[in-house]
Amino acid sequence: MPQILTGAPPRPAPRRNATDTDAVLAATAGFEAMLSIALGLVQAGRRIDLAGLEQEAARLCAAALVCPEASYPALRAALLPLLPRVAALRAAIRPA
Repeated sequence: MPQILTGAPPRPAPRRNATDTDAVLAATAGFEAMLSIALGLVQAGRRIDLAGLEQEAARLCAAALVCPEASYPALRAALLPLLPRVAALRAAIRPA
């Protein structure tokens, strides 16, 4: 595959370390709190702006990608419980 030259130096590959994992695990807890607050607001009949949740989810996913492979089980264990919370928020926003 040909290399495209842009004049900018190539970016170094991100370093992966335990600090990245700790930061992602902490951010996961913060995101869980954001989901809980958003769900409470929706259940109380308030309108919410999903942009902040979407941005935080994107940051969380991007940060998880630079974590070392050895941390994947811990990250999975922290992220999987968020799925039902996201589903509950979605259901509250779009009632059947």
